[in-house]
Amino acid sequence: MSIQGTNKTIVIIGGGPAGLTAAYRLLAHDGYKVIVLEECDQVGGIAKTLNYKGNLMDLGGHRFFTKVKEVQDFWDNIMPLQGTPSVDDMMLGIDKPLNPGGPNADDDYRVMLLRTRVSRILYSRFFFDYPVSLSAKTLRGMGLANTFKVGVGYFKAMLFPRKENSLEDFYINRFGKPLYSMFFENYTEKVWGLHPSQLGADWGSQRVKGLSIVAIIKDMLQKTLHINQRKVETSLIEQFIYPKLGPGQLWECVAQDIETMGGTVSLNTKVVGINLTTDKKVESVEVINAHGERETIACDSVFSSMPLKDLVAAMHGAEVPASVAEVASGLPYRDFITAGLLVKKLNFVNKTKIKTVDNRIPDTWIYIQEPDVKVGRMQIFNNWSPYLIKDYKGTMWIGMEYFCNEGDDLWNMSEDAFKQLAASELAKIGAIDSVDEIIDSTVHKVKKAYPAYFGTYKQLDVLRDYLDTIPNLYCIGRNGQHRYNNMDHSMLTAMRAVDAVLDNKASRDEIWNVNTEQEYHETKSN
Repeated sequence: MSIQGTNKTIVIIGGGPAGLTAAYRLLAHDGYKVIVLEECDQVGGIAKTLNYKGNLMDLGGHRFFTKVKEVQDFWDNIMPLQGTPSVDDMMLGIDKPLNPGGPNADDDYRVMLLRTRVSRILYSRFFFDYPVSLSAKTLRGMGLANTFKVGVGYFKAMLFPRKENSLEDFYINRFGKPLYSMFFENYTEKVWGLHPSQLGADWGSQRVKGLSIVAIIKDMLQKTLHINQRKVETSLIEQFIYPKLGPGQLWECVAQDIETMGGTVSLNTKVVGINLTTDKKVESVEVINAHGERETIACDSVFSSMPLKDLVAAMHGAEVPASVAEVASGLPYRDFITAGLLVKKLNFVNKTKIKTVDNRIPDTWIYIQEPDVKVGRMQIFNNWSPYLIKDYKGTMWIGMEYFCNEGDDLWNMSEDAFKQLAASELAKIGAIDSVDEIIDSTVHKVKKAYPAYFGTYKQLDVLRDYLDTIPNLYCIGRNGQHRYNNMDHSMLTAMRAVDAVLDNKASRDEIWNVNTEQEYHETKSN
């Protein structure tokens, strides 16, 4: 039975998808004073959209696709799907774009575009479908000898499966060792900084559950028979919706709605303390506000999407057991750098069946499986939405994505040196002839972008059990649960937490269990 808030103050730490979803859902019910605290100068978390001289950047790429009706309804309510004209028609030459205006300036601002997913792997300077297909083009690219090895390796894995102690075991059991070595090993090491043999199989079971050669064959049959795509593994989806001005546009609209509904969204506000009573209840949070002043905010409940490592370190007033503090401090993260490069054109020629402007390649992003470069993935922002580009017809806006650890050589590289690295690697993989073709460039860093599945991760239950004893604390989102969730699952953790508050549920199981028994998981990205 639902209860009303009776003027309870709820502090939400983090203005990303989880935090904003929680705030929006709470404000739909009477009696709650909701305060969202966001450390950065804009909302959206890693799903924000950055603006560099009129060219917009999506950090990591965020496809809006879900099988969760609650999440889809949320998106539809904020930004409905555009009907006509289709975005592909616009990309092919319609000169009158939708007017971006401003929030609520016109009916064309809050719209989702229906996009076609095209992602490929660049391996040995040859484009392979991603997810890997069994097309004639793939077999030609691998060559007869490699195709034979892949087949033998797959059947060997089926006959003699490995015990899944590592991510390497997980991949080999589903694809065989030769295909794993070609398409998964190098990229995975770039992303995490560790060889897959050193990573837990949990990551694979969460992110690529159901994806295998069998799933690829099944997907091919479903396409042939025109079976509903929502029955296909998410890693194999071919369409998604996307805000016309990038993912951050949706979250900026949500933040505006929150304030219209009576909530508060405080930017440039860093949480530095979680004050607990002796009986382990959160009574207030301490922040450094936008004016650089320390401030204490009393509250009845806290929804936290801040990294668990930082959350536990910020706790005061009640003693945190040494074992819990040790697990929290040992949780690892992977950081992320995007170099935005503006060029007139790419050398890559479109050999797909998709029509594009000037025969440009249609990929949203390309996985770079080349060991001679550090870049892990390349985004082509033009193909996410034509409205991300200031001069869509005359330029191409590229995101070169690098995975690193805060404090390592990549992270500490000067901005100019990093721009030069990204430009030289764009030329090295053959996308441009020379670094002199770069018109402009920028660099953006993201801390703790990806919670990692090594270190003390295997003892996460110790930390969870302790946090669940704090009766008015709800951990939500990717970093709030140290789980590599997609955006829709991060949102769903927030929805389940709001349900727990409304229904006065003591158990946190429904919140933590999001994305553990789902029928699909999408290979990342974001």
